[in-house]
Amino acid sequence: MSVRLRLAVAALTALAALPAQAALTLDQIMAEPDWIGAAVESPYWSTDGAAIFYSLKRSDSVVRDVHRVDAADGKDSVLSAAELAAIDGKDAVFDKARGRAAFVRNGDVFVRETASGRLIQVTRSGEEESAPQFSADEATLQYRVGNDWYGYEFASGVNFPIAVLKAEKNPKDIKPGDFEQLQLRLIETLKQDRDNKEALKARAEELRKADPSRAAQPVYLGDDVQITAASVLSPDGRWLVVATTPKGFDAGRAGKMPMYVTESGYEEVEDVRTRVGRGNPAPETLWHVDLAKQTATKLDFAALPGAGDDPLAAIRSENEKAKAKADETAAKDKADAKKADDKKTARGKDGKKSDKPEKVVRMISVAAIRFARDGSQAAVMLRATDNKDRWIATIANTDKPALTTRHRLTDPAWINWNFNEFGWLPDNRTLWYVSEESGFAALYTKRDGDKARALVQGRFEVSSPAVSPDGNWIYFKSNAEAPYSYDVYRVPAGGGATARLTTLKGIENFALSPDGRRLLAAHSSSYLPQQISVLPADGGSVRQLTDTRTAEFKAIAWQEPKIVPVPSSHAKEPIWGKLYTPAAGASGKRPIVLFVHGAGYTQNTHLSYPYYFREQMFHNLLTERGYLVLDLDYRASEGYGRDWRTAIYRHMGKPELEDLVDGVNWLAKEHNGDPDRVGLYGGSYGGFMTLIAMFNAPDVFKAGAALRPVTDWTQYNHEYTSNILNTPEIDDIAYRRSSPIEFAGGLRGPLLIAHGMIDDNVFFQDSVRLFQRLIELKKDNVELAPYPLERHGFTHAAAWRDEYARILKLFETTLRAPAAP
Repeated sequence: MSVRLRLAVAALTALAALPAQAALTLDQIMAEPDWIGAAVESPYWSTDGAAIFYSLKRSDSVVRDVHRVDAADGKDSVLSAAELAAIDGKDAVFDKARGRAAFVRNGDVFVRETASGRLIQVTRSGEEESAPQFSADEATLQYRVGNDWYGYEFASGVNFPIAVLKAEKNPKDIKPGDFEQLQLRLIETLKQDRDNKEALKARAEELRKADPSRAAQPVYLGDDVQITAASVLSPDGRWLVVATTPKGFDAGRAGKMPMYVTESGYEEVEDVRTRVGRGNPAPETLWHVDLAKQTATKLDFAALPGAGDDPLAAIRSENEKAKAKADETAAKDKADAKKADDKKTARGKDGKKSDKPEKVVRMISVAAIRFARDGSQAAVMLRATDNKDRWIATIANTDKPALTTRHRLTDPAWINWNFNEFGWLPDNRTLWYVSEESGFAALYTKRDGDKARALVQGRFEVSSPAVSPDGNWIYFKSNAEAPYSYDVYRVPAGGGATARLTTLKGIENFALSPDGRRLLAAHSSSYLPQQISVLPADGGSVRQLTDTRTAEFKAIAWQEPKIVPVPSSHAKEPIWGKLYTPAAGASGKRPIVLFVHGAGYTQNTHLSYPYYFREQMFHNLLTERGYLVLDLDYRASEGYGRDWRTAIYRHMGKPELEDLVDGVNWLAKEHNGDPDRVGLYGGSYGGFMTLIAMFNAPDVFKAGAALRPVTDWTQYNHEYTSNILNTPEIDDIAYRRSSPIEFAGGLRGPLLIAHGMIDDNVFFQDSVRLFQRLIELKKDNVELAPYPLERHGFTHAAAWRDEYARILKLFETTLRAPAAP
């Protein structure tokens, strides 16, 4: 026997002698995740680039420690409380020479001199300071306190107010009333005293203007507004841009959420959000403030192209006609002709629809403000509150400021929540921004009046752009290789070829070192929580600095999910998903479980560590018991472009259900799945889709577990729902055909509903209302599992285990084939 053969036999013998891996249990996979190993959190560079800081949760504790990793030798140490008092804060900003760095730590502002390491504490207060920036001449550090701005002069060490905003009437504009004027006219002594006071005020103002050591006077915006968006100061300290809303605006009726298990032992009530359409966003006003003259100018949104349009006009008309038709039908059924004249049908006295359309006032909100480094102009991102338009406009800092549109993105469905990054290149004239106008998130630049230039564009997504310290490169994250694979790339800021810098395929985020020579990459993989590595900024060898997993977790032979393209019967592109299969050798057709991710617009088919890491372990457990498990990025999901995202506009549940059914058919055809034994489960949006599937496709889906589900979209929040379905008063059609409670009569198979009772996102009331509806429909195959101490995301291991024990029981009792004799 050869040496090689003897070694092979010995290895096989040793392997056979090892104990078989124990079957996974719910107690194990639903335990507190400390047994897995905590993920690296909030990594960032020190201001001198010599080290990397990150936070790590302690085992069996909610406390996080701060670690310092030496960038040269990789030495990792936990910082003591005394050492934490001297470290740099996150998100430091640098002066042009990179000689000083400013940051906020524990609510106070600090400056680090990068060469000497000297630390200057700029503030020590009970206020929360933020947004430090160097002045245009770099003689001063500017920072914000609330909506006011202060400066720290490096030469003198003096702190001073730069801009103080007051939502009050300017005292100078307050004139004597009629009765006061009568008194001043009749009583000479009163008039003389008043004149003397005015003379002293005038002299004080004269002295203040002539004395640069005096503090800045407040700028008054009026007593009919309240400041909403954080103010932004120009680096030259002369100008400020701020947004306000009307004071006393009715934000709508807030909900009341009862809490039954409390420390007090009594029932308690918590205020929660308003429902969609029951509290529309307040109209915003954008102000350009001249701090030298202490004047504030309202900027006119009417200059924005399309600002006066009504993109919902056709939808209003469609709903009005549908309502009129319904009213006419009701009138005939009741033989009541007068009901056709109901004012709510928007008809005139002659019974015909009024030709005069109702005037629609389109509201616009301020999303973000960015000043050029030299303070010459500001860029502002504005959004229509109907979610159909986004503008980037600039404001020249002059005595007559106005909005100049640089870019408009319009979408008949809705503007994405993501891919809205923008900023200035170092030349202070060129804007960079991300836009979905091509159908996918792409990176553009635009200089003054020039045409926009696409730096990076394709059938992939671009996000998180970061300009290098020298301004020559723009780094970004992208899934250019494949929809499920994310890496770091860069492109010359002036245009040119894109270069891929990492091949980790699971990039979470990244950060350039202060000198721009190295790249800090936060990355993960299917069974590796977020870790950090460093590499040269132009690509090259990657050096991993951390692996925080426990030996227990690494010892388990987890099944790597297979990334699969499921053919779609309704779209040109495949439906990408993760497939988990039983061990080879299993005979007969296999029961099928579909997992439906939450949020709608999120991505779960990727090579990174999943947000649903518990569910991933549960899928391993299911495959040990013979199940096929498929996790699809149905239409609506993130990462696949604009059309995939907006396929659900005005009809949530329909495209997604079509994709889930395609997944079942594919498993039956390609993987010996049993189409007669199909279950599904998911939370939040996944819970909503579970209900849609169980109610609208009961022939396909035989059992379902809906966790914290939306059951009626009229009960959800405004910010999310109005994007996709508009608002109930405008688009009743969309809400009726998208809400599961409307289709509850279609339920046939067993249904589990599990919900946290103090869920302040999707209210527990959603599940209670549906449960009552199912009672009235005589559906006695429904179980409702309430969790008194859980919110939308469960936080207690006992609740996680209980919930998944119920899910497993549901599938085992309804989908598993009878045991062979």
